[in-house]
Amino acid sequence: MIELHAQAREQVKKKPKWSTLIIVDSQATKNTCNASIESKGFCHYKSTNGIKRHLAVDTLGFPFFTYSTKASVSDDRGLIEMFEQNIDYFKSKPLNVSKITIMDHGYNPENLTKELEKIYPQIMTKIKFKLAPKLSKAEKEASRKSGFVAIPVRWVVERSNAWVEKCKSLVKNFDRTLDNANARLKLCFIRLMLKRIAKAS
Repeated sequence: MIELHAQAREQVKKKPKWSTLIIVDSQATKNTCNASIESKGFCHYKSTNGIKRHLAVDTLGFPFFTYSTKASVSDDRGLIEMFEQNIDYFKSKPLNVSKITIMDHGYNPENLTKELEKIYPQIMTKIKFKLAPKLSKAEKEASRKSGFVAIPVRWVVERSNAWVEKCKSLVKNFDRTLDNANARLKLCFIRLMLKRIAKAS
């Protein structure tokens, strides 16, 4: 998947490996009867009994990292574990390349910083956290907008989640293990990247 991602980025004149922006998000997904105890957890925020899929995508919507946990795992904890599994990516990032901005409004930057520095003390020399903006009620009224208003940078990862939901095998969690669930998630994006690369060739 790493090689395909690099190729997809190169096609649109982006650096194959080092992004200046990563947008993170998680999505709770219901389990089916096939799921095992290992992949059962309840997300109170979404009232979902199942798993949670964590994504860290670039501006194309393709993931640098994917990770699957029980739905009961918090967004912060899921991101920490996902970054820990891929810590070599951050360790190998040159200091002369701009810091990677990690964006979303549902995470706690102070908590993430503290926990990630336990894993890799120099990580904040490579990344920085920034919360995605959310329009206030007054700002919506001033711009004559109401209800849900899409924030461009946030919409990138929401679109990625929508791509996942178009895969019938990912509408719910059909896998008995979290590793299998994550492998299926990766396969979804591999298929999408192959289509994008073939179309542009």
